[in-house]
Amino acid sequence: MSSPDVWRVIGLMSGTSYDGIDVAAADIALDNAGEEVVLTPLGALERPHDPAVRELIAEVLPPATVLLEDVCRLDTLLGQAFADAAAHGIEELAGGRADLVVSHGQTVFHWVEHGRARGTLQLGQPAWIAERTGVPVVSDLRSRDITRGGQGAPLVSILDVLLLAPGGHAKAALNLGGIANMTVVRPDGSVLAYDLGPANALIDLACRRYFDQAYDPDGAHAAAGSVDQALLARLLDEPYYAMPPPKSTGKELFNADYLGRKLAGLPDLDPDDILATVTELTATVVANECAAHGIGELIVSGGGVRNPTLIRRIAELVDATTRPGRPGRQNGRPVAVRPIDDLGLPADAKEAYAFALLGFFTAHGIPATIPSCTGATTASILGSITPGAEPLRLPLPARRTPTRLRIQA
Repeated sequence: MSSPDVWRVIGLMSGTSYDGIDVAAADIALDNAGEEVVLTPLGALERPHDPAVRELIAEVLPPATVLLEDVCRLDTLLGQAFADAAAHGIEELAGGRADLVVSHGQTVFHWVEHGRARGTLQLGQPAWIAERTGVPVVSDLRSRDITRGGQGAPLVSILDVLLLAPGGHAKAALNLGGIANMTVVRPDGSVLAYDLGPANALIDLACRRYFDQAYDPDGAHAAAGSVDQALLARLLDEPYYAMPPPKSTGKELFNADYLGRKLAGLPDLDPDDILATVTELTATVVANECAAHGIGELIVSGGGVRNPTLIRRIAELVDATTRPGRPGRQNGRPVAVRPIDDLGLPADAKEAYAFALLGFFTAHGIPATIPSCTGATTASILGSITPGAEPLRLPLPARRTPTRLRIQA
């Protein structure tokens, strides 16, 4: 460790798009007063999943019927993949050393019943990471929040709240992974976070079905198509959107069967038109939620930032739904839509950095959830710790919970 107060942390994240593992390295420290946490990004990279692993992930995701043999195999194969990703992150980004690895794992099921999260399952056995790297591992970060009545999501809201200082107008941090989630920071400092619905989930499913592609490269298929209003109306008529937050969702709802049911009975549509329509769905849901909360500034991250058609439609619809006289338009100015890169974090790696931060908080005994964001009764210290090659040594618990995050170049 370079200093007793600075921890070098590797964050690992594989999202609902399951195309690969995002790896981020950061030096993280608390200031002397414990009120500010300082995160210095050291770099990020992506390790694509082996095609066989990606295929096995697809085979166990809802609504598939799964054998425990497949779950066991996938838990091991993903653990080995995360171990390989962590080792590359340590060597290529962190100068060959790290104090902690934090692994989100791969979500294969998120059990929500009558609007309440009952359980969640992330695979990727952390023992493989600890054995390969010799570094302690924090994993299973969602379950503790669920035991306290929370949704276990979105956990990245702690980073958003610490980074977006309140004041002036309502701000929101939007993450466009397989599922879109948003953290709202109101001018008075009160906060809210929840899953909006699909971001890339239905887009990626349609691309796999019609074009044998993992995603829509540069949003080209959506840009070439036209929105089918009948299909869009069916998609928007989803009860989840009307549920009050906090709430969470995933591939348990927005999966291949879901898209097939929405297409049933409609005239055969051109595949490009289907891509244009599911892209419009994401943009519409985002715009509606921004209007509902009077958002004046929208900070965007996640893999969806690489889809210019999606980002363009989000910007256009957010602007259209927050015209003068509506709460989102501040003094006649349009809503500012910009990437989180402007605040010092790469948009593609934000979640990996967020989980690095969560693991740092765990090691320092700091609660890392916000009840108004997840719906839990109280904040929780998250995760389980797997020791590395050495006996586990943790620092003394922090004296207080930080109230702000500074990204240091």
